[in-house]
Amino acid sequence: MPKIVDAEARRQEVVQAVFRIIASDGLERASLREVADEAGLAVGSVRHYFASSDDLLVFSFGAVIDRIAGRLESSMAAVELEAPDSPEQQAAVLNLLGQFLPLDEELAVDACVWMAFRHAARIKPVLAAEAERSHRTVAAVVGRLIMHLSPGGADAQQALVAEAERLLATMDGLCMHALLQPEWMTAEMCSDVLTAHLRSLAGMPAAR
Repeated sequence: MPKIVDAEARRQEVVQAVFRIIASDGLERASLREVADEAGLAVGSVRHYFASSDDLLVFSFGAVIDRIAGRLESSMAAVELEAPDSPEQQAAVLNLLGQFLPLDEELAVDACVWMAFRHAARIKPVLAAEAERSHRTVAAVVGRLIMHLSPGGADAQQALVAEAERLLATMDGLCMHALLQPEWMTAEMCSDVLTAHLRSLAGMPAAR
């Protein structure tokens, strides 16, 4: 009796092969043939689920966005449960922001893949829609965090937007620095930078 293949499980196996290739050799190597070899499958098997390399890349970009978004939502929920200005809240915020950074092997792969796709979207129109979704997803969580740390009304909306953009830029820079210079930008150093940034938010104009 032929073995029944779980289509979603097989897609995820292929996506994981894409992630490994991007993390080790870059997005340019993630062709259908290379991915099939990495996944231990025939090219025809990969084509059964993805008609082209573009289809595979778009699906993989969406998959890494969903993984990161899921962790961010879970971490944001934990932040919202803690008492304002408590040590527990600070720890929860640091954990949330750490989801952007290559602080362990899984996060490092996701960060590398995420950055690679975002950069590729600049010259690959097929990735543009997912790049926009990526930005909106992350910006929404960062905006919620800034609002949560400075609750109130909309009088200081411009200041809050500026702080959200500053935090986004900080996270992008830290992520890139940690990927390129892991010997220097360690998990401990990332935590120190994030802690200093959070302290600077104390001077942010309060929304009333």
